[in-house]
Amino acid sequence: MAGVSTKEIKTRIRSMESTKQITKAMEMVAASKLRRAQNQVLSARPYFEILYSTINDIVDSTQDFSSPYLAPRAGQKTAYVVIAGDRGLAGGYNSNILKMVWAEIADQEALVLPIGKKAVEFFKARGTVLLTEKYAEAENVSVGDCFSLAKWLCKGYLEGEYDEIRVAFTNFVSVLSQSPSTLRLLPLQPRPTGGHPADILYEPDSAAVFDAIIPEYLGGVLYGALCESRASEQAARRTAMESATQNAEDMIADLSLKFNQARQAAITQEITEIVAGA
Repeated sequence: MAGVSTKEIKTRIRSMESTKQITKAMEMVAASKLRRAQNQVLSARPYFEILYSTINDIVDSTQDFSSPYLAPRAGQKTAYVVIAGDRGLAGGYNSNILKMVWAEIADQEALVLPIGKKAVEFFKARGTVLLTEKYAEAENVSVGDCFSLAKWLCKGYLEGEYDEIRVAFTNFVSVLSQSPSTLRLLPLQPRPTGGHPADILYEPDSAAVFDAIIPEYLGGVLYGALCESRASEQAARRTAMESATQNAEDMIADLSLKFNQARQAAITQEITEIVAGA
């Protein structure tokens, strides 16, 4: 930083201190939201697990069971529900999930239902057919919206608008690790338990209960995926802001060293001039 005055260095130090305050505040906000998102993930899992066990029980306990939600189709049109964030400054959270989905749909006929502003912007810029932009703000999507969305998707599936439904989200592994993944919603592939089916009587019949449960099950899966993505976003943002804060501290320390060196050089220069004049 030769030739830079001490005044300019002090200005840069103040600028970096302001940046550090902003990143530190964002890190604390993300940590607070992360705790709330983790609680949502834990509270959503029991509902999903009970519905899934009921679906498996119906399939296991009913001979020659068939449903339009189970039968695979010959068509190749896939509807993707893609969950991303509304804002950036979250490391690779948005880019990882969007690039993964884009690579997956490159060689197939696909429709996209984006959740989150970043997802809407990404697929609109690439000319992808969007089912709707109603859920453009992921932060405002509630549990009720997930169940309404699930019923709407099931209706389109039964009417043959698409042959498969998948959800793309970021799985929350830990605070330091988040992995983007896709999960097939329909046609459903229940995993037989292999044990004795429970002695349960379904009214009016198993098929009717099964078809009624599927939209509720999908709504639970979508809400669970949304909670996982929210927790992953806040964890990624917290990590990114923590790294930015540390970088700001390192730059402030480096600038302070250069400021002291420049001030010492100026003092030495003044002493040299005084001695030379004397």
